[in-house]
Amino acid sequence: TLLKLISGIYEPTGGYIDVQGNIVSLTDIQMGMNPENSGYDNIITRCIFMGMTLKEAKTIIPAIVEFSGLKEYINFPMRTYSTGMYLRLAYTIATSVVPDILIMDEMIGAGDVSFIEKAKKRSMELVKKTKIMVISSHDLTIMSDICTRGIWIQKGKIMMDDDINKVIKAYIK
Repeated sequence: TLLKLISGIYEPTGGYIDVQGNIVSLTDIQMGMNPENSGYDNIITRCIFMGMTLKEAKTIIPAIVEFSGLKEYINFPMRTYSTGMYLRLAYTIATSVVPDILIMDEMIGAGDVSFIEKAKKRSMELVKKTKIMVISSHDLTIMSDICTRGIWIQKGKIMMDDDINKVIKAYIK
């Protein structure tokens, strides 16, 4: 819920959220995609939805098609895609922009083994390039490897806000 509030997917029911910078959210990577449209048309729509101009979107289409591995299917309606194909395209589009703020809910876990490895590498490259990353995860190793600050939230309450390794130790106890 917190990630979707920060991403602007949900409106707060009380208070406010002040976000300064462009956001790429990997919480709902399929948002704005239409299964009746082709993969190509969905790339354009989703890129514009993420704040690109039409010209910018068209310039990154070849890279998106290449990374997703969907070259021969890109002009087919997405309703004809398998779940894995759909997720590969959605993930590739979502990670084609380097944001000020990156929102992630766990790491990519969909698709075939080779795509998952390729996606994890791409995610880590994006993490290194972004100014701020907010991630929700139960994978303490990943959290320790990529985060500097940890906020442990339980049932909507902040239990601890400190250095990631201190928060992990407290969470384990």
